[in-house]
Amino acid sequence: MFSETIELRGHIIDSLILPKVLDQILTHDANFKILEINIGKKRADQSFARIEVSTETGEALDELILRLRQQGAEVVERANAQLASAPADGVFPADFYVTTNQQTFVRFKGKEIEVRPAMVNSAIAVDRNKGAARAVKFFDVNKGDEIVVGHQGVRVVPVQRATTHTDLFQFINTIVDADEPKSAIIRELGEELHRAHAAEGKIAVVAGPAIVRTGAGEHLVRLIEAGYIDRLFAGNSFAAYDVERALFGTSLGINPDLAVARGGHENQMRAVNTIRAAGGIASAVEKKILTSGILYACVRHNVDIVLTGSIRDDGPIPGVTTDAIEAQKVMRERLADVTHVILLAAIRHSLAVASMLAPTVKTVCVDIDPSAVEKAVEHRPLQSIGLVTDVEPFLRELADHLGGARVRE
Repeated sequence: MFSETIELRGHIIDSLILPKVLDQILTHDANFKILEINIGKKRADQSFARIEVSTETGEALDELILRLRQQGAEVVERANAQLASAPADGVFPADFYVTTNQQTFVRFKGKEIEVRPAMVNSAIAVDRNKGAARAVKFFDVNKGDEIVVGHQGVRVVPVQRATTHTDLFQFINTIVDADEPKSAIIRELGEELHRAHAAEGKIAVVAGPAIVRTGAGEHLVRLIEAGYIDRLFAGNSFAAYDVERALFGTSLGINPDLAVARGGHENQMRAVNTIRAAGGIASAVEKKILTSGILYACVRHNVDIVLTGSIRDDGPIPGVTTDAIEAQKVMRERLADVTHVILLAAIRHSLAVASMLAPTVKTVCVDIDPSAVEKAVEHRPLQSIGLVTDVEPFLRELADHLGGARVRE
């Protein structure tokens, strides 16, 4: 048998760290022996456990220890991280360590270095001269860069449950189903956003076309005008729908108030053409061509607009980043200081944004599709809330609650 001793510390019981570790051990057909355990006697007290883990082979033990480290386990015998050179631009060495979105440290020359930014599905590059470690994607790595391989010398610090019942994100069910009441949660969310601004936090919205098509745009505009949105992430299609609604009263040729709308699908093409002729969204607002809508409100209230494209786009509208790699870089940069993100009926865009968030960022996902909500929140159980509902009643109620609490004049 091959064995290793691990340690867990913190709120390992109520954050479910200990149960997850034991479940991983059993799932990998391994054995464990709890050598020492001290459970906090009060809510604020931390707990500690030392566990001996054993497997039939050394390879199985290495694989298991990697999984346990990702749950926050620390190996008693601490060693420096192992490094290997990238064999070519855009290529990691074999057996490179794959990161999670949790806070991560690497041990180098006897000292622990925090990996920045915390980013899922990346490698870790170490700069010997600067004594720094950073998470890198394939397009970030150059031939010769030193990359962490294996799991030795890597420590992960998972987000733990708060010790008070004041955190909305940690003391309700992660997903609130369509048949469950939501008003109290929306009110609490409104208070959370108000506190975020008081603490100089940054709130971002990931917006899908359904916001425009369902008539929810006016409520998002109310939140923008009240100062509760700092950054808006969306695709070219959202921008095209919003502009079309502002210019022609339709979205993809459909008017919610008319059985048959004039222009039909042509309206979207004409709307995109109008913005292109104007030189972009901000220019169209300045020239008073665009005088309403979500993007208009963003320009008027200095909300940062981050638009990215896809292969299906019409246009695209000027200002849309169409290169996928460049779009990742832009989005990651604009998400660096965000503290709260609201994901609204945009599952693909939402999943992309969620993969770039720091582990402390609080997220709310709103979508009528339960599977979409589940995908968006499953990897952030202590920092996420999912609401299975239409975006229109959600935004309307949130805007109603925050309507009298303006933060931007």
